[in-house]
Amino acid sequence: MTQLSSICVYCGSSAGDDPIYAESAQQLGTAMGNAGLGLVYGGGAIGLMGITARSVMAAGGHVTGIIPQFLKEREVMLETAHDLVVTEDMHERKRIMFERSDAFVALPGGIGTLEELVEMMTWAQLGQHKKPVLIANINGFWDPLIVLLRHMADAGFIRNGFEVNYIVANTAEEIVPKLLAARHAPAQRMAAEAIPISDL
Repeated sequence: MTQLSSICVYCGSSAGDDPIYAESAQQLGTAMGNAGLGLVYGGGAIGLMGITARSVMAAGGHVTGIIPQFLKEREVMLETAHDLVVTEDMHERKRIMFERSDAFVALPGGIGTLEELVEMMTWAQLGQHKKPVLIANINGFWDPLIVLLRHMADAGFIRNGFEVNYIVANTAEEIVPKLLAARHAPAQRMAAEAIPISDL
């Protein structure tokens, strides 16, 4: 990877029950805007999606929202985004998000966030891209997934040569620096920076 100009952020259309999730989304958006990094995201105006996008814009960053037609009302499309792309379906949405992004970040979210994160990890595992994938493990939100990935490897379902490459950041402040550093180094394999299982 030689450049980082836009980051795709996957996150919930809800803000979650713990205020730290919204605070982290705001911190990430502000850090991205301050660093001159554009946001590519799902186009929603509510939840962590809306918080992230508005924070990027408030800090002077560029925001591209990509949303399928059937979700324009359900996820309340953010009309003030700099670029809005309305797709026919989810498959087109995810393809365009991938094409317009140099890295991927998963903040806390629901099943859609999980699905998008795992898809990018799978494509990387199969050699379809070398873009960094970062799990924003805010308040330990993604601990169960990290443990599951280790369990898959221990059980022989993630074999040598097919490691799942990803980066873990435990706070919002770590995200942009870790992605910038990833331009010059491969992503950690099997979450080497995650907290030990014994601490979960």
